[in-house]
Amino acid sequence: MKAVDLYKEAGSVSYPGRGIVAGLSADGKYAVSAYWTMGRSAGSRNRIFVVEDENGSEVIRTKAFDPSLIAGDPSLIIYAAVRQLGSKTIVTNGDQTDTIFDGMKKGLSFEQSLLSRKYEHDAPNYTPRISSLLDTEGGKLRYALSILKSDDGNPDCTLRQTFDYDNPTAGEGRYIHTYQGDGNPLPSFSGEPVKVTIDAKGGDINAFADKLWASLNEDNKVSLFVRFIEIATDKYEEKIINKNK
Repeated sequence: MKAVDLYKEAGSVSYPGRGIVAGLSADGKYAVSAYWTMGRSAGSRNRIFVVEDENGSEVIRTKAFDPSLIAGDPSLIIYAAVRQLGSKTIVTNGDQTDTIFDGMKKGLSFEQSLLSRKYEHDAPNYTPRISSLLDTEGGKLRYALSILKSDDGNPDCTLRQTFDYDNPTAGEGRYIHTYQGDGNPLPSFSGEPVKVTIDAKGGDINAFADKLWASLNEDNKVSLFVRFIEIATDKYEEKIINKNK
């Protein structure tokens, strides 16, 4: 699979839903993580990313920009999107962040932790749950991506796919998103995560985030989170962009 331009790929579909990117910076020094939300309804667009402290550890959460506009099941749009567990960074599009975090604290693997979960309960779309784990233990990056989805809309069968990358190439990453494109119901992402170019280097987080944000559909984009993790030290820098201000 040949790597494609991340910005062009992210902007090639007007509504890819929520997207996750994991990879290695062009200089090979930073693990790169990105997650964004998009929305077409008032409820889906009524979100922001916020930084909170929980028992001395940073958590990135989604929150309602205007609490009066919350509709439907709030657990599908309000959740911890990013958690840290030692050298491991967990990023997901739902409350399975907590499932992975709790499971791994008990000694389960990333994949094992997700066995208790399936796609979102939002028939007829059955939105996939997408998750990433970036591990910089020992000064080396290993990352994995997971998707839990219905079997072509059949709610009686959950497909659980995990893709593990133990020696990533500098300047490359993988991109996964919830929907293939528009439709009714919305078609789930299919195939392997897309190999994409990561042009970022240390210190370039603002340029990377701004270019990625600019590539997303202007009408549907809602929020973007980007983190650069220095592999040698586990220190990180991050940027959040919220359309609602």
